[in-house]
Amino acid sequence: MQEEFNFKKKFGQNFLKTDTICHRMIDVSNIEKDSIVIEIGPGEGILTNLLLENKNVLKVIAYEIDTDLEDILIPKFSNNSKLDLIFDDFLNRNIKEDLKKYKYNKLYVIANLPYYITTPIILKFINEDIDVFKIVIMIQKEVAMRYSAKPNSKDYGSITVFLNYYFNINKEFIVSRNMFRPIPNVDSMVISLNKKDRLKVNNKDLFFKLVKDSFKFKRKTLRNNLKEYDLNNVSKVLSKYNMDLTIRAEDIPLEVFIDISNNL
Repeated sequence: MQEEFNFKKKFGQNFLKTDTICHRMIDVSNIEKDSIVIEIGPGEGILTNLLLENKNVLKVIAYEIDTDLEDILIPKFSNNSKLDLIFDDFLNRNIKEDLKKYKYNKLYVIANLPYYITTPIILKFINEDIDVFKIVIMIQKEVAMRYSAKPNSKDYGSITVFLNYYFNINKEFIVSRNMFRPIPNVDSMVISLNKKDRLKVNNKDLFFKLVKDSFKFKRKTLRNNLKEYDLNNVSKVLSKYNMDLTIRAEDIPLEVFIDISNNL
């Protein structure tokens, strides 16, 4: 990276100093043959370069919001036909439209994500029903702990339940803040999100509203948070799992939330 590059706080730019972490991310990804990889925020292209060298990758589509990086990325990869560089805001793109021109086996997302838009990026894939086989991302450690939390832990919240409905989420490894320049204020973690077979939900809108309402006041019980619901039905479902209305949302697994929702 050129020493004079102006790192922009508004884009959450922290670039890796070496490719060691990127090698580990690709190992975790276990990319299958004839796949396409979306990378969001390639920075100076360290991860991009390794993805392009992977024999199972047909194409890398890299989205970069900072046009100042054109002078670094375009000359660096100008002779590599496996890369499509798109200088645009990923959140504003029609990704399904972008993918139409490619024929591929599976779609992966592998990226070092800017902390400030981690959740919106993942939600974009969910809300726009983009068929992603696996997501391997480096994100803020604290956020990674929330995404991957298990019931009965302080990190377990509505976003945990929401994401775990769609993916099996695994913590892969921690990345020290000292691996970046400039050095951020927190450590990072690489996590993987693997597409899963979803449990049947009768009414998805009701299910997600139920989950959100259950966590409305985190220290309160379900009896207090779900006053607008049929508490008799909620209680009947909970009793199947040896639970009752005095339980807090942070102690309830995904399957129980689904069962409650399906019985309302």
